Parts: sequence; C-alpha cells; structure tokens
Amino acid sequence: MISIGEHSIVGQEKVRNELARIIDSGRIGHAYLFSGPTGVGKLALALAFAEAINGVENLSNLGDSKTSSKSNWFVHPDIHVFIPQPKVVIADELPGRLQMLAKDPYAIIDFARRPNLEGDSDGKNKNAFYGVDYFNDTIRPTMRLKPNEGRRNIVILANIEKMKPNIANTFLKTLEEPAENLMFILTTDNFNALLPTIVSRCQNLRCGSLSGDQISASLVQKDGYSENDARFLSRVSGGNYASTRYYDVNTLRENRKQVIHFLRMSYTQDAPEIIKLANQWHSEFNNEGHVAMLNIIEVFLRDLAIYMKSQDASLLTNADQAEVIHKFTASLQDARIEEMINTLNSYRPFILYNAQAKLIYTTMAIRFSYLMRGIDTPIPESEPWQHFPASTFA
Repeated sequence: MISIGEHSIVGQEKVRNELARIIDSGRIGHAYLFSGPTGVGKLALALAFAEAINGVENLSNLGDSKTSSKSNWFVHPDIHVFIPQPKVVIADELPGRLQMLAKDPYAIIDFARRPNLEGDSDGKNKNAFYGVDYFNDTIRPTMRLKPNEGRRNIVILANIEKMKPNIANTFLKTLEEPAENLMFILTTDNFNALLPTIVSRCQNLRCGSLSGDQISASLVQKDGYSENDARFLSRVSGGNYASTRYYDVNTLRENRKQVIHFLRMSYTQDAPEIIKLANQWHSEFNNEGHVAMLNIIEVFLRDLAIYMKSQDASLLTNADQAEVIHKFTASLQDARIEEMINTLNSYRPFILYNAQAKLIYTTMAIRFSYLMRGIDTPIPESEPWQHFPASTFA
C-alpha cells in the first residue's frame, strides 16, 4: 500500500487516501480536478498524485511501486505543469517559478499573488490567465506527446478557472476525446466559475479547509516557527497555509495596531483619518496583504465577541491585547459584532477580484460606525452600490 503525501502534505487525509486507493486499483482516469479554498494544498496534492502515477518517489512513499529514478516531477519528461500567466512574461520566468515549486510544493508561484520572483509581496497583482497564444503555442504541444518512461503523459493545469472562455471550449474538446495515455490534473480555487461540461468530465476531489491545529503544527514542524508565533499565525491565516508561511509575525502585529486604530476611527467617525488609512493600505498591499488585513480585523472582532460574553482573557487569540479589548467592549455594549463580521466577509470576494481596496475599507468603516452603536445601517446589505451612487452610471 503506497502512501500519498503523508509527510509532505498538510492535512487532506481523506483526499490522500482516495488518491492511494485510485493508484492501487490501477483504474486511473483521464482527468482529475482538485477543488477547494486557496492555500490548502491542491497543487501539492496534484504534484504528489502525478509523481506517484509515474513512479517517482519524492512527495510520497511508493514502496514497490517506485519505478522511476527521477528525483521529482520537475525533471520527469512525462509531467508538465502550467500556471496562468500575464500577457507579457519575462523570458524563462515560468521555469524559474516551477523550480521554486519543485523545491517546495507549497511555494507561492502564481503571478497574481507573487508578481515578482524576487519577493513574495513586492509589486502589484498581475492579471494572469490561460490565453490563446499560451495555450496553443506552449500547452497544447505537450498534450500530443506520448509517455517517455512513465505510465501517463500528465498535464497539470493550476487555477483552471483562469482559462478564457474560448480556450475553455477548445480545451473541452480535448477532455472529451483525450489521446491514449494522456491525463489531466486540474486545480481550482473557484469551482463555481468552471464550465459544467468541464467539471462533468473530471473526477472531482474536494480539498477541505485546514484546521488551525493543522496549520500551527506544520508552521512549527516544517517552517521553524515557535509554538506561540505559530498559534498566532494559524488564527489569522483564514485557513490558508501556503500564504501564512510567508507572514512576518512582527509585521502582522504592527498591522494589528493599525487595525485597532481603524476600528477606533470607525467608531468616532473620523473621516479624514479613515480615508488616510484606507489610502495607505490600498497603496501598500497587494491582494494577499489585503486578505491578511481582513483576517486580522475578523480575528479581533471575534475576540471582542468572546470577551463580551465571557470576560475571560485566556480565551482570546489576541491575549496580549486584553486591556485594549476590555476597553473596547466597555464602550460597545450595544455593538452588533456578528453583523460586523458578516459585513467584512461580504467584502472578501471583491478583494480577490481586484476591487478598489480603499473604497472597500472606507465603506466598511462607515458600516462599522453604525453597527458598533447597535444601529441599523442606512444602506442595506442588499444594495451596497448606494455607497457610491456614481457607479450606477458606469
């Protein structure tokens, strides 16, 4: 019995067991789809699966099933990995990103979250996708290859939801009539964005969210964080292990100070200070940074809710801010914290789709100012566009 990713993959035991069962059975299909939240290890699982099918022992323990002398998927002639890319790409940048992935299956290599190879958070987010030239000139030729030394010619397409509609329809034809021994492994962060016809031709392997304990343990064991720092990071991770590994604890704690200031300014309705902070965050952070800020705000709000009910500082994630939280709750006796959290979470999709972050923070502060006082917001959740009525004429 082989073991898929037992020591290299964080959590996902159900999916790992299913992959081992598929390989042991010998009944390997032509298309698999790994779906689930961002940063939970979908691409790592796809790489481990591809290696195991072609007998590479690297991310998994294969025992007698090991048939390849290759060290990993990157140097195997029958495993081809692709990610969405911008219209203009620096020469050899894609291989450079894949080399990073070969060393670390959780490395952040996509252009949207890592615009520059030199730094994981430098630069603005890039709009990456599977375009016509990229698909026809780079990806499609690999689909015509026959296995060189493995059981299958495997093409891995990460974030398949970034495939342009015309390319998705072209790709569908290949899925419907695949060449002999050609296999696709796809990943997606947004299952609902895929063509139903593509989904129907794949075996879907749903990857669940990672628990705080799983993330904390991996940060200690794999990434060298202290237990205290790992616990803190796991609670602000939003279940995204891949990104959390790159967080700087000191920076996050500094950002938390800004979050506390943001909440204070929201309560006092200090418009100039709110706009100043919103503009600062807008210019400083890419999408990953904004998601981290939303996570910090949510965790702090949940601490407020916990303390209002229990008055027990030992239950707080931000236990070192117990005095601050005590003062907040003393002033927010009528606050509708759960509605504040719901409001915050309603903005997450807009961040991921590159909405103007400064407008999101400003709108959030306006709504928070009412909810902190236990007052209905003048603009209902069902009509958020009224915050910026000029947009109705766009």
